[in-house]
Amino acid sequence: MLPVRFSDTQRLIMRKAEPLGDVGRLLRRIHIDSILLGGLLMICAFGLVVLYSAVGENMDLWLSQCIRLGAAVVALIVVAQLPPDLMRRWTPWAYVFGLGLLLLVLYLGEIGQGAQRWLDLGIRFQPSEIMKLAVPMAAAWFLHERQLPPRLPELLVLGIVIAVPAVLIAMQPDLGTAVLIASSGILVVILAGLPVRVMLILGVLAIPGAYLLWRFMEDYQKQRVLTLLNPDSDPLGAGYNIIQSKIAIGSGGLFGKGWTNGSQAQLEFLPERDTDFIFAVMSEEFGLLGVLTLLGLYVFVVGRGLYIAMQARDSYTRMLAGSISLTFFVYVFVNTAMVTGLVPVVGIPLPLVSFGGTSMVTLMAGFGILMSIHTHRKLLPH
Repeated sequence: MLPVRFSDTQRLIMRKAEPLGDVGRLLRRIHIDSILLGGLLMICAFGLVVLYSAVGENMDLWLSQCIRLGAAVVALIVVAQLPPDLMRRWTPWAYVFGLGLLLLVLYLGEIGQGAQRWLDLGIRFQPSEIMKLAVPMAAAWFLHERQLPPRLPELLVLGIVIAVPAVLIAMQPDLGTAVLIASSGILVVILAGLPVRVMLILGVLAIPGAYLLWRFMEDYQKQRVLTLLNPDSDPLGAGYNIIQSKIAIGSGGLFGKGWTNGSQAQLEFLPERDTDFIFAVMSEEFGLLGVLTLLGLYVFVVGRGLYIAMQARDSYTRMLAGSISLTFFVYVFVNTAMVTGLVPVVGIPLPLVSFGGTSMVTLMAGFGILMSIHTHRKLLPH
């Protein structure tokens, strides 16, 4: 057999490729999916660029967000090291622990902006963020090794598992987060193979449930729903936020006004521009092309998550990965629909872009679960 000979150019290319190969092997060794990580970091980088403008070029706030992003990445790496079977065994305890924290919030929680959502146990955080992961994990754990699709008794138990934390969070009050957490659990049930006819029946039963929910909603929450139907009815009050948001989005055009040149944000016409309405800031300054770029990155991340779900080796990891991926999509949809006037304002930040730390850490920890599922899949039983 003749020896293989390489030209000088080929040797140079191989030497340059070696570090990249080393990085890939390192990421695999620490259970990191490089494709998913790349998509997440691109979203975060885009978000930091937009946030710099949204906070009025305040370097202190911008650097604090960079520190929070670093903490979120650490959380992702740490969670990715946990084998899925270990997470499955600890799921019931995580769920009960989260419920205990929600009960503490009702009695010991700090009040801010008319809501009692925070706990200060040395570290100030929102316990509802824990339930964003604990609820879908608990639903997937309950359905694991049970007959699928779930029958009526299982559906009743799942309804309690999902409803209890959602009600406790709605009592804070934080209706937007309560709906999102309930959605994450419902997605697990749907991914378990719930028949379409059952979903239609539950949809019909939800109509009187919506009426009951309306009866218990706070006055400002009812006003948000009514404002959605006619924002111009109170342009300087309840309709102000959405009117200014639409002006910002529409004025961006195709290419936008340029970074830090958005009039609605820089002149402070747009409220909550660094959190709930940061999508409007980005639309005004980067235009339609910027919007499509960010949405494309979101679709890429969701698609990769669903691919990981399809490659999962058991029902627990498959349903959990699918729920985390689709719930991330729901977060993006609700925020973008909110700032464009398609759904009521519910106070949901734009994932990995809006200013804030607790939500970002929770999201990254969720993606750490996805990476663990993907990189540990060969160790799981078929």
